[in-house]
Amino acid sequence: MVVANPYDLYRQNAVLNAKPEQLVVMLYDGALKFIRQADQALAKKDIPGAHQALVRTQDIIAHLRAALNEDYEIARSLDALYAYIYDLLVQANVKKDRYVLATAAQMVRELREAWAQSLKAKPGEAPQEEGRSAG
Repeated sequence: MVVANPYDLYRQNAVLNAKPEQLVVMLYDGALKFIRQADQALAKKDIPGAHQALVRTQDIIAHLRAALNEDYEIARSLDALYAYIYDLLVQANVKKDRYVLATAAQMVRELREAWAQSLKAKPGEAPQEEGRSAG
């Protein structure tokens, strides 16, 4: 596959070389990007654009849900949360409701931050709150 744009090549390599935990954060980032696009499209009354962005976001949430490792207790909680976010995205798409979309965005943002914090923690350590030292 020939990649004409150097940025696309960089992005492709970043995905191929990322750890699974980093891929989850990247998926959240993608979901947030498409939520922003959907919100902007709704503000402009661009219904097809909003629909396309919301469907892409729904696809990302469905992928996150399908990738859960059921061997862990937290997977059941995440599954329920992903199902709820997915339903919010469907509602936002059907009703073209920016408030419902904002609710979904906030939940995705919080999940993304939790994953990002867990990546910063050393193995075996609990993540620290921003701005606090271990000392």
